[in-house]
Amino acid sequence: MSIGIGIVGCGMIANFHARAIKDAAGAHLVGATARRPEQVETFAGEHDCRGFASLEEMLADESINAISICTPSGLHLDPAIAAAKAGKHVIVEKPLEITTERCDAIIDACKENGVRLTVTFQSRFHQSSQLMKKAVEDGRFGKITMGDAYVKWYRSQEYYDSGQWRGTWELDGGGALMNQAIHSVDLLLWLMGPVEQISAMTATMTHERIEVEDVAVATLKFKNGALGVIEATTTAYPGALKRIEISGNEGSAILEEEDIKFWQFANETDEDARIRKEMAGKTETGGGAADPAAIGHHGHTMLFEEAVSAINENRPSILDGHEGRRSVEVICGIYESAKTGKIVMLG
Repeated sequence: MSIGIGIVGCGMIANFHARAIKDAAGAHLVGATARRPEQVETFAGEHDCRGFASLEEMLADESINAISICTPSGLHLDPAIAAAKAGKHVIVEKPLEITTERCDAIIDACKENGVRLTVTFQSRFHQSSQLMKKAVEDGRFGKITMGDAYVKWYRSQEYYDSGQWRGTWELDGGGALMNQAIHSVDLLLWLMGPVEQISAMTATMTHERIEVEDVAVATLKFKNGALGVIEATTTAYPGALKRIEISGNEGSAILEEEDIKFWQFANETDEDARIRKEMAGKTETGGGAADPAAIGHHGHTMLFEEAVSAINENRPSILDGHEGRRSVEVICGIYESAKTGKIVMLG
């Protein structure tokens, strides 16, 4: 069954969702809604879909099976719960929400109403990410000793000034970590497993009129015993592609956006030379390093196809609410450690 999808929120990221839905097998875009009628009218015209006057009107439309939430991060909770109560499946742009308590409320509402929940962490679907995951699962790194994520991006002052919600705790939920680096945090946790211990520092160094951090550094201890680092900033002009590094006593690999920049193992396979050659130049965009619009929507397309499959097969999405919650928990732990100056232990 083709799944009809309505988009809530018509800002920049909603355009990527609209393009992805149109490209995704088994999905079609029905319409969109937002708080500003003129924004809805423009969006509907650009994407050849219906403009709904309100969320309530959208939820009452029987041709809509699922809602894609593209509102500011701290405004995901209410439309998600309303959609679940209306029997609509829920797809949420990252982060799921800005606190674990709000994440849990969405997860519970979807469970109670028997609808599927999918969180938009499209980087997991990239071929390079899948290869890294398989190498971990196959034990190719031996004993993994380190797992690191580096997001050294640049955002201008104009970026933060462009929306009243940007750079606020209430609606952005944080800065360089919660908004920009969360995709890398998700990938790191997906590859390395749960975090046990966090120690962190954050600062606001070059941007004005924001409440949140534009520089963050955290050291981690994973439950598997490995150590790691998360570095995130929006002050690193002109911005570099995000990196994930995994190291062990039998191998090391470096993922840079969609490229594999380093891939060496003690026990080489026939595929390794091909991977080094073919995966060295996969990134075709700026990856959002300097321009948040400089990303492709192919990852989102695969994400929507997964969400549609989960709905049609009546199974949890591989990026369900519990998966979406993990990165929020770690980032909130980093903020707590930075605020208190203490080590934070996660359960």
